Amino acid sequence: MPEITTAHYVMLSAALFSIGTIGVLTRRNVVIILMSIELILNAVNINLVAFSNQLMNMSGQAFAVFVIVDAAAEAAVGLGIIIALFRNKETVNADEIDLMKW
Repeated sequence: MPEITTAHYVMLSAALFSIGTIGVLTRRNVVIILMSIELILNAVNINLVAFSNQLMNMSGQAFAVFVIVDAAAEAAVGLGIIIALFRNKETVNADEIDLMKW
């Protein structure tokens, strides 16, 4: 049975990061953009935990917990903002949100 190495985790993380970046850059729906940002943060967490395990140091895993907490807060605040925007503009399309324009 082949062994899973740190390189496998880095490749998985790179794939997730790429999918998340493509999602942020190409999608117009704000909910999908937030989900893509969550993918990017999860890719970072995979790297943190993989290198923490390789170096036998717990600081990367502790930092990953803080990133998870930050991602949860970002999701809660982001969804609240999306609900408020949908009530005012009745759309979640990023191109149609122009509240900050003069």
